[in-house]
Amino acid sequence: MSTSTLILGSSGSGKSTSLRNMDAHDTLLIQAVRKPLPFPSKEWRYFHKDTCPTGNVFVTDQWDTIIKLATKTGRKVIVIDDFQYVLANEFMRRSDERGFDKFTEIGRHAWEVLTAISQLPDDVRVYVLGHTQEDEYGNVKMKTIGKLLDEKITCEGLFTIVLRAVCSDGKFTFATTNSGSDTTKAPMGMFEEDRIDNDLAAVDARICSYYGITTEQPKAA
Repeated sequence: MSTSTLILGSSGSGKSTSLRNMDAHDTLLIQAVRKPLPFPSKEWRYFHKDTCPTGNVFVTDQWDTIIKLATKTGRKVIVIDDFQYVLANEFMRRSDERGFDKFTEIGRHAWEVLTAISQLPDDVRVYVLGHTQEDEYGNVKMKTIGKLLDEKITCEGLFTIVLRAVCSDGKFTFATTNSGSDTTKAPMGMFEEDRIDNDLAAVDARICSYYGITTEQPKAA
């Protein structure tokens, strides 16, 4: 069973920037929306079967393709960025469909992805990055496509670790403890601090240490 972590935050809160110290050779990055990385990224190369067959960045919002990429890669770290667009883009493509069955199907597709990544080998770590939204009571949760989908699936419930990206006074951090009005959580003793640097490599090292995961040499995709 792999270790999956959900990282939530508003746009510009430092989620994508947190990849800056990750080993690009051992990381598979799946972008639901293609966008330049917000840091020098010459080692992060878009996959192309002819010109860059060893590239480690793929662009897709198709739930079944994400599962195929995650299950076939030899890399030990997988990052799925902008996960909410996997939901939103499918909804927009199906916006002409009448009835509520599409919400059930979109929810099932999200569940399929999150279930598949949780069943990868024990030494694999998966990081799912997504936006936040507030409900009518002021509680902060993962952004989806509304109540009709939220009735089908609670994404945070499928993760043991949920961090929240926060920018305060120009400092970018990850919150590791629940504020009482969000979904942040972590296993007991994994993080001693309430706020840590938004460095995904440091988070990954902490997770590996906590669970006794032995890191290996990078493998090509």
